[in-house]
Amino acid sequence: MQVEMKPVIRVEKTKNSKISQVDFSNLPFGKVYTDHMFICDYKDGQWQEPKVIPYQNISLDPSAKIFHYGQSVFEGMKAYKDKDGKVWLFRPLENQKRLNISSKRLAIPELPEEIFMEGLKELLKVDKNWIPQSEGSSLYIRPFVFASGNGFHASPADKYTFIIACSPSGSYFAGKVKVLIEQTYSRSANGGVGYAKAGGNYAGQFYPTQLAVDKGFQQVIWTDDTSHEYIEEAGAMNIFVRINDTLLTAPTSDRILDGVTRKSILDIANDMGIDVEVRKISVTELVEAAQNGSLKEMFGAGTAAVISPISGFGYQDKTFDIPELKNSYAEQFKKHITDIQYNRAQDKFGWRYEVK
Repeated sequence: MQVEMKPVIRVEKTKNSKISQVDFSNLPFGKVYTDHMFICDYKDGQWQEPKVIPYQNISLDPSAKIFHYGQSVFEGMKAYKDKDGKVWLFRPLENQKRLNISSKRLAIPELPEEIFMEGLKELLKVDKNWIPQSEGSSLYIRPFVFASGNGFHASPADKYTFIIACSPSGSYFAGKVKVLIEQTYSRSANGGVGYAKAGGNYAGQFYPTQLAVDKGFQQVIWTDDTSHEYIEEAGAMNIFVRINDTLLTAPTSDRILDGVTRKSILDIANDMGIDVEVRKISVTELVEAAQNGSLKEMFGAGTAAVISPISGFGYQDKTFDIPELKNSYAEQFKKHITDIQYNRAQDKFGWRYEVK
């Protein structure tokens, strides 16, 4: 049996901390950055020395392949601090595994688990004081890897850079959102990279989303790439629908991201005895449920927002409102997940990971 060796991580601490300049009572999402970052390069066929260094700019040649061929994937995670000051992660190995699934699809070298996990833990230890403790706040963590090798030839790069950067943040969304069911544009296609967290997936969403915003909506519900008859995702999140007391969500595929929050909700719902169906959800079924009153809830699920309730949706120049429901599934799931994340409740699933 091969035993994985922990990598030796060199730590260079900043001489000028920025933490005293931060208003932790008024944190925007993802716009304030901690004092340090983790970095590790891949070249000559292997990952090099991993380091924690002061947060800083990076320098790239104009011919770096990330600029030309888009080899870039990322993850989204959070670190939480409980009332006793202990630091927790939520299912971090799921993010590590998915980063490699995304990397493989884009011909990026896979990152060893020990570099990802040990680098993440070392970074969090160094920047522990940046993790906020106020309700709803957390340290957002962005691991990403991109092609830093040079060349205009259309081929995979010979060098890559992996970075973990962190941002203390407040709540991602406030209140409910209205969404527009997309009938023209597609987020992804069969055989494509929709299941990977590739930067280009999100770039391709911005234009159709802006068209929806111009019509008075906050987000888009993406439909399948051929018929636009089945709903698949809500903006950058997985989508859930409650019809009567049954919880529905689309199955993962080439087009749909296998979200960590999504799979957590499914496990919690099954544990609660909620009737769950993972299947295709047609736009026709959704509209009919809204019209006959059986549509009780819709919500998006993802790391940043955890759960984002949907108050209504637009389709073919009509808007369908969803009445507010007391003790909704969305509220129950969000409380269940955040109680585990902040170490306020029993973790029967073993999802909580302490950073010591």
